Amino acid sequence: MAISIRLDDDFVSDVKIHAEAANRSVPRQIEHWAKIGQIAEDNPDLPYSFINETLLAQSEIKNQKVTRYARRTGRSKN
Repeated sequence: MAISIRLDDDFVSDVKIHAEAANRSVPRQIEHWAKIGQIAEDNPDLPYSFINETLLAQSEIKNQKVTRYARRTGRSKN
């Protein structure tokens, strides 16, 4: 469901800067921040970097940009 809201001009100006840097639209940047905020409130012990990297990993999986993990050992068999 889409709704219209009023936002402070200074906030929108900041959103535009971050949106441009991340190649997002203003609405998508606000949604991104809202999603991070929701996750942070639900998990107050998680640092921002962990939340951001988790979202990136989920996106990589969704877009099939991952490879299967293959364990490698440093031991040679002599």
